[in-house]
Order: sequence, then structure tokens, then C-alpha cells
Amino acid sequence: MTTQTEYRSQLHHRQKELMVKWYERLNEAAETGEPPTVSMMISGNCVELLEGFSAVPIYPEVNALQLAIRHQSLEPILLAEELGYAADNCAYVKADIGAYLRGITPTGGKLPKPTLVLCNFVGCNTYLKWFEHVAEFTGAPLYTLDVPFMRYDEPTHADIEYVVKQLKELIKRLEDLTGRKFDYDRFKEAVRCSSEVENLWSRIKHLAKHSPSPFDAYFDAITLMGPLYVYRAKPEGVEFFEIALKELQEKVLNERDDGEREQFRVVIEGPPPYPHFRTFRDMFAKWNATAVASTYSTVGGLWEFGARHDPSTPFESVARHMLEHNVTNRNYLQRYDQIKKYVEDWNADGVIIHFVKSCRLFSAGQGDMRDYFTKTLGIPTLYIESDLEDPRYFSEAQLKNRIDAYFEALEHQKLSHRGIEERRN
Repeated sequence: MTTQTEYRSQLHHRQKELMVKWYERLNEAAETGEPPTVSMMISGNCVELLEGFSAVPIYPEVNALQLAIRHQSLEPILLAEELGYAADNCAYVKADIGAYLRGITPTGGKLPKPTLVLCNFVGCNTYLKWFEHVAEFTGAPLYTLDVPFMRYDEPTHADIEYVVKQLKELIKRLEDLTGRKFDYDRFKEAVRCSSEVENLWSRIKHLAKHSPSPFDAYFDAITLMGPLYVYRAKPEGVEFFEIALKELQEKVLNERDDGEREQFRVVIEGPPPYPHFRTFRDMFAKWNATAVASTYSTVGGLWEFGARHDPSTPFESVARHMLEHNVTNRNYLQRYDQIKKYVEDWNADGVIIHFVKSCRLFSAGQGDMRDYFTKTLGIPTLYIESDLEDPRYFSEAQLKNRIDAYFEALEHQKLSHRGIEERRN
């Protein structure tokens, strides 16, 4: 018996409207050449800077995600492999490149040739080659923004200055390419909008501490993450997250925990398998399991721990976000600490680690991570494998058996603890 746990309301309709509007603007740019567009990564992006040129971001990751969730990713992946991309290359890359060469888009509209391909390199070497290939196939100019890896607990002053200097070089490059003068006041206002969005998103993430949680911070968070990336620096983003926060706060007030809707609270590490998103979600819904926190929802920023953009120092705060406040530029000990805080502060029963075959950035070292949480901290931890984009690497029966066995063990553990408490009383 499968329990449906997906939450849909006004925020979902507004999310759809915003994402459709974004694709319409990209289609407009493809047909008319305006507005300017910049292709860049989600992790540690500088979308605020684009607002200084009224430019629109293109996110190859979002396009690849949309292809996968619409079951359109395999054809472009196979085309990329025919061209020579290896089977273990990032499937996002293969889907993105194959879709571009085949003329496939998530909405059926057109994607423009970027005004600039901006490789905001954070953590993953694949980004460098991916964006070199995007520039090669589109014929667009390439700028690589080198973001130093987090070697210490905080970025050094030299690291921040190094990134700020590149941001100012980037402005000059965009002025030359667009013929537009950089609007510093518009940029500063974009940083202010980002700060508001981050505060609202953080408050939403903290609502998951409530039992039952008003939303799933892994599966439902996907709905919120699209506007977070595309509209973070815009008034539309502030409006969207105000709607989302209000709805979820009302849900907290109006819902009571009857012990059935939320039987297990888990933290999930790693991206989801988008080609089989519904099937994967239902494996958790069967057990009334809710993800109260996830590392994947922090790819764009670690705002639930207090990070904010600051309009009083806009360049420095954008640089700091790129360096420090995104999960892909942090070391594994910092990721351990992040997950440990989730388990403790969000009162989780266990941790699920989803190993993604084609994503070395997220998946390298997850075996050690499992051992740390299981053996050192004594937290029940499940390790499962599939892929975020390639539908061939998803074994439904195997995943179902492992997930069922995990929750059966958790259920037995909870019943045992309850029996011990009852005997004590």
C-alpha cells in the first residue's frame, strides 16, 4: 500500500508560472537576441551580478534535470556516448550536450546561444570541461571564474579578494559583449533581494523541525529550488518564498501528528534519481518517511545555518557565497558536520546516502561517510546506488528491498525502545 505524501498548493502553481516565464524569456532571447543570457552553474553562482546587466541565467543543470524528470534524457545521453563521451562521464553533461546537438529542450521552445559561457568553477573538475564543450558547440565566448576550494574553516581575505577581482573583470567582459553599462545600483538591489530570499528559505527549512514536518526537505524541496536559483536576486523570488513560507506555516498550525503521516524522519545525502523520481519517492511514502533535511537542497547555498548576502558589501558577499556557502566547495569533514547537525537539530531517526554513479563530486567518499555515521556516531545509515540522470542505472527491485529492510530495522528499533520505556514506567 503506497501513501501519497506530496504537498501541492498555491506555491506549486506559482512555481510553475515562474519557471515557464523563465523558459519563455530564454526562447525570446533565442529568437531576438535580447535579453543577454549567461550560461553558468547553480553551485556558488553569481546571479546577482547578471542583474546589473538585466541578463537572464541559463542553467544547463536545470535543463538536464527537466529532461530527466520528463523521461527525455536517455536519447541525448546515447548521442553523447556515440560522440565519445564515456559511460562514467557526468550524465548531466551528456544529456546537456546531446540535447543541444539534437535540438531537444525541456519545454519544446528554443534555448539561445549564450552571450557568455561562465564557468563558475566550484569543487568539481567536470565543470571546467563541460563548459569548454558548451562554448565549443555553441560558439559562445568562455570565461572561467576560478573559485578556490575551502581549505580552512573560513575563506581567507586573499581568497575573497581573488574572487572579487575576477568578478570585476567579468563585469568588463560583459560590458564589452552586451554593449551595456553595468548598473551598480541594480546589482546592489539584487543582492538585497537575495538576502531576503535566503532568510525566507531558511525559515522554511527550519519548519521541518516541527513534527510532522509540513513538507519533505528532499522531494518537495525540488519544487522550491527552481525559483531559488532563477529568481533569487529578483522581487519575484521574494514574493514566491513569502507565499511558500505562509502556506507552510499555516500547514504547521493546522496539522496534528497522529503518528501515521510521519513515522520516520530521515536526512538524505546526494541528488535524487530524476528519471524515476515518482517511483523513488513512493518507496519512502510507503513507510510514511519524511526527509526533514537534505544536503542536495543546499547545492545553491547553506542558508539555514545563517549565511546571507549583504547589500552593504555586495561584491565581497557574492565572493563569500561562492567560496564558503555552497556544499560543493566544502570538504568532507564540513559535510559530515552539516549532516550531523541535521540529525541532531532536526531530530532525525537516520541517514540515507544516495550514491550517484555519474557524479563523482557528490559520491566520492560516501562509503567512508556511511562508516562514520554508522560506526562512529551510531546513526542508522542506509547506502543505496543509482543515477541522477541516466535511467539505465536504476534497479527498482533492488532499491525497494534495501529501503524496506532499512525501515523494517528502524521500526523494530523504535518498538524495542518503546517497550523498554514502558517497562521503566
